[in-house]
Amino acid sequence: MKLFGKIATLTAAALATATLAMSGVANAQSDPLKVGFVYVGPIGDHGWSYEHNQGRLALEKEFGDKVETTFVEKVPEGADAQRVINQLATSGHDLIFTTSFGYMNPTLRVAKNHPKVRFEHATGFKRDKNVATYSGRFYEGRHVAGLIAGKMTKTNTIGYVASFPIPEVIRGINAVAIAARSVNPDVKIKVVWVSSWFDPGKEADAAKTMIDQGVDIIMQHTDSPAPIQVAESRGVWAVGQASNMSAFGSKAHLTAIIDNWSPYYVARTKAVLDKTWESGDTWGGFKSGMVEMAPYNTAVPADVVALAETARKGIIDGSVHPFTGPIKDQSGKIVVPAGEVAPDGMLLGMDFYVEGVEGKIPQ
Repeated sequence: MKLFGKIATLTAAALATATLAMSGVANAQSDPLKVGFVYVGPIGDHGWSYEHNQGRLALEKEFGDKVETTFVEKVPEGADAQRVINQLATSGHDLIFTTSFGYMNPTLRVAKNHPKVRFEHATGFKRDKNVATYSGRFYEGRHVAGLIAGKMTKTNTIGYVASFPIPEVIRGINAVAIAARSVNPDVKIKVVWVSSWFDPGKEADAAKTMIDQGVDIIMQHTDSPAPIQVAESRGVWAVGQASNMSAFGSKAHLTAIIDNWSPYYVARTKAVLDKTWESGDTWGGFKSGMVEMAPYNTAVPADVVALAETARKGIIDGSVHPFTGPIKDQSGKIVVPAGEVAPDGMLLGMDFYVEGVEGKIPQ
C-alpha cells in the first residue's frame, strides 16, 4: 500500500522533533536488537498506521528488553522518506520496516548503502538481498464485505472513498464490485478519489458527496474514521478500513477489514535474533491471519452473516477465490474466463475496473 505524498523538507532538527518513540527499560540488556518503523500517517489514524504500530507494540510485549523499537510517523513518500530511513539505518537499527508503497525505491536506495541492515517493505514488489517485501490479501476481506453490502443496500449503490489509483486499491474496488453483484446484479459502485491516505476532511466530503448521489453504503481505502462518522450521522451503512472502526459509528459500522501485522512482525524479528532472516516476499490473507474481519453489526441478518462466514471459511480452505471467472471489465470484455481464477500477476498489476464500477481510473 501507499504511493506518492507531497514532498516536504525535513531537516535533521525537524526529524529530531518528529515523533520518535523509543522502547526500553532501565534493566534492558546492553545490546538489544534495534527495530525501526516508518509510518505514512499518524499512529492515531485508527487505520493503516495504527495497525502497523500495534505490530510494533507486539514486538515489545513478545521480546521485552531483547528489542528496542523506534517509530517515525507522518513521513511523506519520496525524498523525506529516504532521509528518515537513512537516519534510522545510520543510528544503529538492525531491522527497519517501511510501511507504505511509496517508500519502495527510497528503501532500496538506503539498503544498498547499508548491507548489514535488514529492511522490510510493506506492499512493494522490489527486493534485494537485505530487502524483503510483505503485504496482505486485503481483497479477501473486501470480498466478504462486498457480499454483505450487496445484500444490505436498498439503493443498489455503494460508494468507495479511494486514496490513490495503485493496483492494491483498484483490486479492492473490483473485489467489492464482483462480490456485491454476485448476490445483487443491480449493484453499481461509485468511486471518489481523494489523492491522500489520511485526510479526514477530504474523506468526509467524499462520503457526503456520494450519499447525496444515492449511496447507502460507504466503503473506503483511506485511513481515517471520517467516512464512518459521516455514515453514522447520515443514517447509512459503512465498512471500516484496516482496523475495527465501530467506536466511530456503532450503528453504521457493518464490519471492517482488519490488517493484523503482529504475527509477521514477531516472526521476522525473531528471525533476525536467531540469525535465520532471509529476503523474500509474503502475501498473507485470512489463512495466515494477516487479514481478519471485525465483528459483524448485530443489525446484519443471520442469513447474511452466514453468507459472509461461508465465504470467509471458503477462502481459507481454498474452495472460494474472490476473483473467479467469468469476470468482465467495464467494456464487457471477459478478462477471466468462467471457472478460472485470476492469477496473482493480474491481481498485483490490476489497472482496470470490472463491470459495475462507474467512472474512469485517474491517470
